[in-house]
Amino acid sequence: MDEPGNTAVLDIDRSAVPVIAIDGPSGSGKGTIARAVAEKLGFNFLDSGALYRVVALASINTRTAADDSSGLALLASTAPIDFAHSDNGDVAVLLGGQDVTQQLRAEEVGNCASKIATHPELRDALLDRQRRWRQLPGLVADGRDMGTVVFPDALIKIFLTASAEIRAKRRVKQLKEKGISANISGLLSDIQARDKRDYNRAIAPLKAAADSIQIDSTSLSVAQVVTKVLDLASVRL
Repeated sequence: MDEPGNTAVLDIDRSAVPVIAIDGPSGSGKGTIARAVAEKLGFNFLDSGALYRVVALASINTRTAADDSSGLALLASTAPIDFAHSDNGDVAVLLGGQDVTQQLRAEEVGNCASKIATHPELRDALLDRQRRWRQLPGLVADGRDMGTVVFPDALIKIFLTASAEIRAKRRVKQLKEKGISANISGLLSDIQARDKRDYNRAIAPLKAAADSIQIDSTSLSVAQVVTKVLDLASVRL
């Protein structure tokens, strides 16, 4: 599944394509929920965080400083990013033809992505790439500013939250399942620091859209949250 190009959307009115935007802090489960909802509805799926992470990885590989706004924007505009279905059914992220999906989950990359996301030039460079995913029959997009900046006209906007402690525990479990060692106290500190950056950055801060539905997933299962979103979709789409 290659990244949609400009020619793929010239024949349609993108504003008429329904969008479900799911925003929330790191570890809230928005990616898992968005992917499941997209599969149930047969919609396209955009993991916007993967785009920021792949630019972060590219910046690490090229030694582009986290404060080099123009250099980061250039990477965001030109990086050869593709998406493909992996053997286990997940979506793999490719950078220059190489599968970097696992590398993107490293804490170093996640922290770098949170830092570079504060640059308006980089965000502008990625904005069009994200909007190209708005194709028929519809799109489920997860991130931090999907409902406020990227798709402000989304038919359904979800703001998914969970306590920092629960998010850290989920992250530890996820990493261990992938065979990656993790320290919960360190992850909790990283999540709290990332929250502070995301909520307080000057450009596109993490916040719930005024017309969003807020869901606290702290005590909910994935299936329960997916059902809530699908129930909304059955009414609004």
